[in-house]
Amino acid sequence: MATGKRGLISAAVAVVCAVTVLTAPGTALAAPDPTPGASAGSGSGSGSGSGTTASAPATDSELEVVRKKLNDLYHDAALATDEYNSAEELADQQSEEIVGLARRIVKGQEKLAELRERAGAAARAQYRTGGLPPQAGLMLSDDPRQFLDGAGRILQGERATDSTLTKLEQTQQDLEQYAKDASAGWEKLEANRRAAERAKKKIKKQIAAAEKVESELAKEEKVRLAELERKAADRAQDAWLDTGVLDGSDDSASGAGRTAVAYAKDQLGKAYEWGAEGPNTFDCSGLTSQAWAAAGVPIPRTSQEQWRQLKRVSAEDMRPGDLIIYNADASHVALYVGDGAMVHSPRPGRTVTIAGAGSMPILGVVRPGA
Repeated sequence: MATGKRGLISAAVAVVCAVTVLTAPGTALAAPDPTPGASAGSGSGSGSGSGTTASAPATDSELEVVRKKLNDLYHDAALATDEYNSAEELADQQSEEIVGLARRIVKGQEKLAELRERAGAAARAQYRTGGLPPQAGLMLSDDPRQFLDGAGRILQGERATDSTLTKLEQTQQDLEQYAKDASAGWEKLEANRRAAERAKKKIKKQIAAAEKVESELAKEEKVRLAELERKAADRAQDAWLDTGVLDGSDDSASGAGRTAVAYAKDQLGKAYEWGAEGPNTFDCSGLTSQAWAAAGVPIPRTSQEQWRQLKRVSAEDMRPGDLIIYNADASHVALYVGDGAMVHSPRPGRTVTIAGAGSMPILGVVRPGA
């Protein structure tokens, strides 16, 4: 390994964990800088002033530090992604509410114009009678039948006028309330948009940090890191299965569950993208929400809301189509496909894949449509 390469490993772990693991006593890091005046190619002896042109690759313990920190960075990115998705969902809902209020305002304005026309017509009719109220003309009538008919019409007219004025006043009040609600809704919409932007910045920051760490590893070290990840997942899966959680389990699924599983499997190989819900890329909850949408069962968009709102079932009763929620903060979700496996969209740089259902820390299991 070249001198510069060893320096990159040191820098990577420094960025990753901000600790001195790689500079601990007894651990050889980057080759020391050549002594002043020494040529780059000289000095293979053991003298304290000799330069070194190569050093050993990172140890497994050093790569394990990198692996754990990468998990932390991508975990934080997943949390921020849930924040982003939630803010976007709320913004969409708020937009729909504002559109609905706008339609009600338009209808209210039309109704208000109609009521004002009615009130104006009544005023014009009174003007045509010389300004005398209808009761005055009625009192001048000598015909009893005309008097009774007139009294009935006057009563109906007064009621109609009173009703028109009441409706006019109520419509004006409704319009004022709609306007207030729309204004408040707009403020909430803007707040949700700002929240989404903040979450977007968090996501990009965490992903950029993780990508920087990975970019500073040599190809051989990336292969070894992937092997460490695989072994850690296998250990977690074996430990989960050893609990007997699937002993006597039934892998039969509902019709909707089978449809959701089939949809998720059809997405295998598609790239992870935060905030995406298909058809070409997915984040973790984008995949699960779309899988169940394909089954005709709408569920919440984010993993945290899926955990919060859907019916919880025990892992022993888990069946294909159920959602497995991971991590104590419900920051990841996968779709159980049976036989101890799940399908999920893992993280940036990865694709939709099938993995052991117990390969990550399980928070619980929920069942859509229950």
